[in-house]
Amino acid sequence: MEQTIQTGHPKGLYLLFVTEMWERFSYYGMRAILMLFMTKALLFDSEFASGLYGNYTGLVYLTPLIGGYISDRYWGNRKSIFVGGIIMAIGQFMLFFSASSIGTPIASIAFYIGLLSLIIGNGFFKPNISTMVNQLYAPGDKRVDGAFSIFYMGINLGAFFSPLVCGTLAEKVDYRWGFLAAGIGMLIGVAVFELLKNKYIVSADGEVVGGKPKPYEKPIDEAKEASSSAAANPIQRIALWLAVYGALWYVFMQLVGFNFVSTLIFATSIAASGFVITDPSLSKIERSRIIVIYIIAFFVIFFWSAFEQAGASLTLFADQQTDRTIFGWEMPASYFQSVNPLAIIIFAPLFAVLWGYLGKRNMEPASPVKQAVGLFLLAIGYFIIAVGVSGVEGSSKTSMFWLLSMYMVHTLGELCLSPIGLSMVARLAPLRLGSLLMGIWFMSNAMANDFAGMLSKLYPEQYVSVSAVLSQEESSKVQLLERKEGKDELLAEPKTFGDQDYVAISSVNFSKIKKKASRDAAFKEITTDSKVQEKSFFGFKVNSLYSFFMVFVFMGGIAAIILFLLQKKLLSMMHGIR
Repeated sequence: MEQTIQTGHPKGLYLLFVTEMWERFSYYGMRAILMLFMTKALLFDSEFASGLYGNYTGLVYLTPLIGGYISDRYWGNRKSIFVGGIIMAIGQFMLFFSASSIGTPIASIAFYIGLLSLIIGNGFFKPNISTMVNQLYAPGDKRVDGAFSIFYMGINLGAFFSPLVCGTLAEKVDYRWGFLAAGIGMLIGVAVFELLKNKYIVSADGEVVGGKPKPYEKPIDEAKEASSSAAANPIQRIALWLAVYGALWYVFMQLVGFNFVSTLIFATSIAASGFVITDPSLSKIERSRIIVIYIIAFFVIFFWSAFEQAGASLTLFADQQTDRTIFGWEMPASYFQSVNPLAIIIFAPLFAVLWGYLGKRNMEPASPVKQAVGLFLLAIGYFIIAVGVSGVEGSSKTSMFWLLSMYMVHTLGELCLSPIGLSMVARLAPLRLGSLLMGIWFMSNAMANDFAGMLSKLYPEQYVSVSAVLSQEESSKVQLLERKEGKDELLAEPKTFGDQDYVAISSVNFSKIKKKASRDAAFKEITTDSKVQEKSFFGFKVNSLYSFFMVFVFMGGIAAIILFLLQKKLLSMMHGIR
């Protein structure tokens, strides 16, 4: 009882805060410059880069399932965090090597190895550090929601500084220094955790938290509730879900048309969730609570697939069609990714106080209601920027006010959804499956991030026609190149619509094209005739920035309404946990 009325927080929370802060500094610093690096340095097509971005961030959130399982069964949280942190640091240094090798075949190889290392390392790190927060408190302690809000501030403190540091180094000096800074940040986080974990990472009873797991012994009452047929036939259960897994691969690859990585993410997420929920050791109440986790995770997909446009389409929008000039100085596009974490640092303490105030008066909304509000705020944020870009076409730019306003509203939505989700999973999951179910929760982020990459491909690319004449007076398409530091930098590459060649301006400064044409004798003329490659989303035509952003307005709004209508049923399935 004493634990439930304490107002302070254990010191271990702040060690986890600092560790996660540096890990997020590393991740978000890399993410802030990833799309820019792919399109401007590695010269990837923007649509290909969007798909790769979605596959990468999707896999980042898929591997926590494996890391959570290994932690729960063999390693424990502490070892998993250390191993994961070291592998992620190696990944950042491989990206540094890639950026240092631009213009050679090694650059792309090092780039993919770096991404793979980050994917594997995050799988061990991510689910374990979140799980340890809950273990610092006694069961039923009402400080847990507040603790996750504080922990979430650590995430966003790192996310705030990283685009400023890594973005400045990358965009104003060289991309390699941005990746190097991200790698150093990861090493600092691992070092701090290793030096102080034995002193501060302890439970409310003073026991070590996150050590090697003990063998699980099922209580007698749970054993009676378990399905005897499932318990007697574990091979049958495994075979069943392997068959389901194979069927899902066929559906997503052949019928839906996903690529290999997207199929891996969606099929694995669904099959793994089914395998866990049919675990014969689960009691009826445990199974009911896990189903709630799955339902909420489904709706979270719609939130994060829209929210994660920040690293993909919204980065392109900030780079190409947002006026970033302040008193004659052009702000790096990556800086906009610091707006959301800064707002969270400001508002997270207020939300923690708000939930605490309402909780003392038994007026605090239940977790599903908070998350429905988060989805609704997401839709409002996209509606704001949709209004701001209405009528914006071609090379014209819009005020940064609209982008800043959208990020601010999205922050309020995130604070209603993300830390509450982490806390909900930690409270609803059986302790013996804590890290595994946290991995399942992050699989919703995996599907959301991969889906975000698919949605980012809908970003409407504007094109202008280019007419070029070679010295031999033969008409031909040409690549627009600019000499930079002894290398040819690709400004744009023509595409053909009908019988006219157009060049994309979505990934290039239009003024550079005109300047290049004016001084290059190979060009006869350059016109401003524009064209948009029309795309569609479930029959909804996307042919402008306005229609692109309205996709997220409808998606977030509909998901919010449905979740709100389900909240009473979900509460009954949570069996006393709110």
